[in-house]
Amino acid sequence: MKKHVLQLILIVMGLFSLNFTGLNTCKVYKGTSSYSSDIICTLKDGKIYKGNSSYSSDVLVTIRDKKIYKGNSSYSSDVLYTISDGKIYKGSSSYSSDVVCTIHDGKMYKGNSSYSSDIICNWKDEKVYRGTSSYSSDVLYTLSDVVTLSEFFAIWYVVNYVY
Repeated sequence: MKKHVLQLILIVMGLFSLNFTGLNTCKVYKGTSSYSSDIICTLKDGKIYKGNSSYSSDVLVTIRDKKIYKGNSSYSSDVLYTISDGKIYKGSSSYSSDVVCTIHDGKMYKGNSSYSSDIICNWKDEKVYRGTSSYSSDVLYTLSDVVTLSEFFAIWYVVNYVY
């Protein structure tokens, strides 16, 4: 009986360690691909790395407290964007004139807009589509896992402006 209890404890501990080590990892693939050779970037523990890397020298942006920082930084002078209530602001701003885009209902809009003509992209089932499209030929990239709004925008920024 003691042997079975010990085995059960070891199995549960193993499941916990698997669950927590892979919890914050998301691969971003070109188009609809899922090949490792098509990885654009990797989100892991609040940092986005080049390709499939996990080296600190390959950190492109850091995500912390609804802010996106340049590289591996967390200094206030390195804030690229601030996220608040579905709005993405330039730097540390919270002024409506500094809204870069608005995200809600699985769509990203230009500035403060909510018009369908201003949709930049939309996503469903970890696929990010160009504009209002839902055609597989218009998949910009595929995420390997669900991400937060802050992580989504950080990935968008990296894919569109860092590469």
